[in-house]
Amino acid sequence: MNIALILAGGTGARVGGEIPKQYITVCGRPVISFCLHVFLNHPEIDAVQVVADYRWRALIETCVCEAKRQGETPVEKDESEKDGQTRHHKWKGFSEPGGNRQLSILNGLEDILAYADREDVVVIHDAARPMITGEFISECLAAIRGHEGVLPALPMKDTVYQSGSGRRISALLDRDRIFAGQAPEAFVLGCYYDANRALLPERILEVKGSTEPAVLAGMDVVMINGDEKNFKITTQEDLKRFEEIVAAAKEK
Repeated sequence: MNIALILAGGTGARVGGEIPKQYITVCGRPVISFCLHVFLNHPEIDAVQVVADYRWRALIETCVCEAKRQGETPVEKDESEKDGQTRHHKWKGFSEPGGNRQLSILNGLEDILAYADREDVVVIHDAARPMITGEFISECLAAIRGHEGVLPALPMKDTVYQSGSGRRISALLDRDRIFAGQAPEAFVLGCYYDANRALLPERILEVKGSTEPAVLAGMDVVMINGDEKNFKITTQEDLKRFEEIVAAAKEK
């Protein structure tokens, strides 16, 4: 079984405003709905779990119902209207946000283990990465066969420097050996859960990326080429870029 764990518990402070970036409306749709629909209607994804605060759960439930209608055939839509069933069959529910991103992931993993096997695959994605495609999800799932984890990564284009103080350059780094991690990241559920548990209680608070616990645990993680279009909305400029992409697509 392949389970998607979508992270939507962040506050989106760098974008500004009171609404977290993953819930901002773009062309009539919350940002989270874009990736949620792709995962729910992907043929290789069997279940979807979302980390989210209580105040946004009703909105997400609405997105789940819309994803069900989007993925149904006309006959299936008629049947769902008759019996009142609007919830997508892949939808598993919510997990509590944690003290940081990795603790949110751990909460999601614990909930997933209530209905999944340790040998299953968990695919971790940020709700603030709305440009994910079904093809890229399939690439991640294909790549994990024979491995314990998959990390999409992009090569560094600019010269990279190291600075201990943030004011002076202390070292030059070889950009050909440095990569920027992306999402979704995929892992074998059981060993990835153990890798996160091993970092409790303090070290997990220092984790910066989803793959870090897997690397620290010595898991077999393979890299695949990332997708530059699959960017994360972090700043107002990112949000504007996404709005322009969606608007242009609607005009076609």
